[in-house]
Amino acid sequence: MHASRNLAYAGLLLGMAMAQLDGLVLTAALPSIGADLHARTGLVAVTAAGLLTLTVATPLHGRLGDLYGRRVTFALSVLVFAAASAWCAAAPGVGSLIAARALQGLGGSGLIVTAMSALGELFERDELLRRQGWQTAVFAAATLGGPPLGGLLAAGPGWRWIFLVNLPLSVPALVLGWRGLPAKPRREKEEFDVPGSVLLTVAGAAVVALGTVDALARSPLWTPVLLATTVVAGFLFLRRQRRTPSPLISPKVFADAVLKRAVVVNGLAGAALYGTFTYVALAAALAAGAAGTGLLLVAMTAGQLVLSASFAALARRHPGMTAWGRFGCLLGTAGLAAIAGAAAFEGTPWLLAPGLFAIGAAFAVCTSAYTVLGQTRADRALLGVTLGSLTFARQAGGLAGAAVFGWLALVTTGGLAAPGLTVVFAAAALTMLVAWLTAPVVTPAGAVSSR
Repeated sequence: MHASRNLAYAGLLLGMAMAQLDGLVLTAALPSIGADLHARTGLVAVTAAGLLTLTVATPLHGRLGDLYGRRVTFALSVLVFAAASAWCAAAPGVGSLIAARALQGLGGSGLIVTAMSALGELFERDELLRRQGWQTAVFAAATLGGPPLGGLLAAGPGWRWIFLVNLPLSVPALVLGWRGLPAKPRREKEEFDVPGSVLLTVAGAAVVALGTVDALARSPLWTPVLLATTVVAGFLFLRRQRRTPSPLISPKVFADAVLKRAVVVNGLAGAALYGTFTYVALAAALAAGAAGTGLLLVAMTAGQLVLSASFAALARRHPGMTAWGRFGCLLGTAGLAAIAGAAAFEGTPWLLAPGLFAIGAAFAVCTSAYTVLGQTRADRALLGVTLGSLTFARQAGGLAGAAVFGWLALVTTGGLAAPGLTVVFAAAALTMLVAWLTAPVVTPAGAVSSR
């Protein structure tokens, strides 16, 4: 059984690596794609299409895994991701590439959520913490190696190779996952909530559109339409979940006060941290030129890597996941406030560099702590739903935060110069402070449930 778990773990890590590398590699190749496909417009949609399906499909994959097992959902996700990668590589035009990217995001979402859920089924809390080092290494390789790899492939054999390299990687991921992941135990058959899925897709698509398409987010016509669509579809989705016998996101998840607050905190932290990633480079540019900006951004990556690596060792000694989550929220508040102060003083490096390090560290701590909390506290029958809810809240929060913070800057200062960036990061720091105030507080012994 131990060997089988190791096989599954290797396959899951490989799947997560492919999904995490996907967007990072693509970003560096966008100029080459635009030139080759003669696409003056539509490049934003190439990234937005994958982000849309990645975000919206997250809770759907969680529920599918609970119903049909991690082995089946992981295998299907690998196959969809591989097929979409081949389509991307062969795309004759930007329209075809956008559609292929949407399908690729669907597969990538399944790789991430199924991996997190499967790890919670395979390993106890202490073993999960011990294996955090490998997950950190995968994350570090994707973060540091993704953009350079994308640039090298685009400048060498061509941008289509950034998708073709996924094909040979998909084979061992599929084989290892299929051989190592356990099959779903036979239980009473439940139906998948199709109407709920449609409502969630509509609401999620509206949020993603607001967070990724500037013309929609700032349109006097489409902004209220999309907001109304989100509210109405979201209300109908919640009502559906309360009434259907087989809900997509079970209300039982939110019966646990700790998990309920964790989902809320993930949404707020996602808005504050994910939502400001777009503006971080602009803030760094206030203090330095192009080369200096790159060096300053290394501070954020360093914060992510240092805290990710430290978390695995320290959390075994101090296992209270809720305490770690609150610590991450405080780190994020301090870091965002420092960047707001740096922007107010036209990019003061002595404030900016520590602020970037702190928000990188906050992202690592919050993500790790609340993932482990969900993996170990959730009802085993609702593990996928719980992890899907946590991930969806973080991603959707980030998209909404990017749109709202940008809108605030435009309304109050008219642009994204130093005053506008001050508004962005001050609002994000306030959001992170609310996340800290909302975060669950329990004793270390009660931070996770026993099996």
